[in-house]
Amino acid sequence: QVQLVESGGGTVQPGGSLRLSCRGSDSLSQFAAMAWFRQTLDNRRERVAVITTEGGSKYLDSVKGRFSISMDNAENTVHLQMNNLDPVDTAVYYCNTYSSQLNWGQGTQVTVSS
Repeated sequence: QVQLVESGGGTVQPGGSLRLSCRGSDSLSQFAAMAWFRQTLDNRRERVAVITTEGGSKYLDSVKGRFSISMDNAENTVHLQMNNLDPVDTAVYYCNTYSSQLNWGQGTQVTVSS
């Protein structure tokens, strides 16, 4: 099974930016769609952004216009560019297929705080 490793998290002030990366141990383009999820402090896991192999994307309403998902097939990597971050974006971020069919990685912590 493809293994996933997330990176790029950190602590930023409100309004700041981060770029998350998720590298697969094998090609991610074999899956119809990849997604970024986040697990909040109250243990809710929500799907934040989705990208299909055709390049289409969808976003959680609360991140539209601020987050952008992209895929680098040559590097087996999915990125999440996060701009204008807000404290409500604080969470552990994970990637997986749209239907979360792979084992979860360790995630990457994003903290937005002044």
